[in-house]
Amino acid sequence: MKILIADDEMLIRRALERIFVSRGHIVQSVEDGVAAVKAWKEFNPDLVILDILMPGMTGIEVLKEMGPKRRAKVALISAYSGHEEVGSYTKLGIETFIQKPFNDIYAVAEQMENL
Repeated sequence: MKILIADDEMLIRRALERIFVSRGHIVQSVEDGVAAVKAWKEFNPDLVILDILMPGMTGIEVLKEMGPKRRAKVALISAYSGHEEVGSYTKLGIETFIQKPFNDIYAVAEQMENL
């Protein structure tokens, strides 16, 4: 599977990238929303992991740019937990929302692989 990780936290990107690569996936990671849109267009991933709050463009803006006809599955991740907004995120076509910090990053990776 081809996975795009877009998160401005370097430790999150590196940890997820290492897990997914060790499981045989092809991974590209970026640190801001503008780079995420560019990578999504060029890399054509099967799964996109988007942080909500990133420089350049938010994860929600990236999601809107990708549009409803994208083939990639999307997992939103964030330390921001606005529960009332999670429902509106699902209306944008995400498969899951995962709150940071992660208790078990391996379980999170497995959950994302099973989307």
